Amino acid sequence: MGSLSCCLLLAVALLTPCAAAARKCDLQGLWRNELGSNMTLSALDASGTFSGSYHTAVAATNKQILVSPLQGAQQHSSDKGQPTFGFTVQWQFADSMTAFVGQCFVDRRGKETLETTWLLREEVPSRRDVWKATRVGTSIFTRIK
Repeated sequence: MGSLSCCLLLAVALLTPCAAAARKCDLQGLWRNELGSNMTLSALDASGTFSGSYHTAVAATNKQILVSPLQGAQQHSSDKGQPTFGFTVQWQFADSMTAFVGQCFVDRRGKETLETTWLLREEVPSRRDVWKATRVGTSIFTRIK
């Protein structure tokens, strides 16, 4: 291999990870978490808000699971391109809501992930049952489309 070819190959190899890392995260699209739940997020509007739908793969109910609406906002984009965001899901099949907060990350290969923490609050019959009304957890979403 000639020295020019070698230099070009080396330049491409060195610049490719940098180009992928410089890619900014875009929340719009179809995402799936580690439990198989799917969500679709719309494009951000001018104020940074978005809407979408969430189809959970898991639930603590015997009712039929329904696709549920979500509403959220992204913090103003930073130069780093890995924004923080939050959204709520109003479950259509249960007397509960879930609030998610997280951050979008882009790895060296350009793969986007949403690292989130969530709080699920379900309705309870009285104040003495409040102790069991809230669950907390984490979910990692990867882009499907």
